[in-house]
Amino acid sequence: MRHFDDLYAIATGRKGGTEALEEMITPTDAGVTALPEDRWLSILTKCIFQAGFNWKVVENKWDGFEIAFHRFDIDRCAFLHDEDMDRLMSDKSIVRNGPKIRTVIENAHFLQGLRDQGGAGQVLGGWPSIDYIGLLEKIKKDGARLGGTTGQYAMRFAGRDAFILSRDVTARLIAEQVIDKPATSKGAMKAVQSAFNTWMDQSGRGLTEISRVLAFTV
Repeated sequence: MRHFDDLYAIATGRKGGTEALEEMITPTDAGVTALPEDRWLSILTKCIFQAGFNWKVVENKWDGFEIAFHRFDIDRCAFLHDEDMDRLMSDKSIVRNGPKIRTVIENAHFLQGLRDQGGAGQVLGGWPSIDYIGLLEKIKKDGARLGGTTGQYAMRFAGRDAFILSRDVTARLIAEQVIDKPATSKGAMKAVQSAFNTWMDQSGRGLTEISRVLAFTV
């Protein structure tokens, strides 16, 4: 496995130099630990609906989603019932996928359950980056349809420090012999976390920046 400086050099060569690369990889300060519950539910829901579907279609309908789900008010969404499901399944302003619609209810319950642990912002946003895979495991286990890259994209879009095991990032991890195929097992995910932790120590950067650098090396 190469030192992060070597990978950074590859990325700068591909993207037109240090200044250009830094503009592409530097995350904005999203104040993620202060993100309200309703915004967490909105982000989780959007990533679930985008999974395996045309992202642009979901994005274009998102105002309709916000209205249909009461601006993703956690307590209102947690108590949606059969009549609400009938209404939502006939609402042309959203994507009418029954199983995915039900995840709004399930993930509202999930986020409610984080209140006695400090709230969604503190738990999901404040989870230590050196154990990011522990966070991914938690949202996969306790949430609905948040496994794989769906959960990874949700954490990134929420603004927390996060890696995404995209095709390009995975290709670089394989090239560095961190893994030998896409990481799906717990052992492979531990190897990925270990590699990211090493690169964080070497660079002083977070998961988001390192993930983006890896992607730009391919």
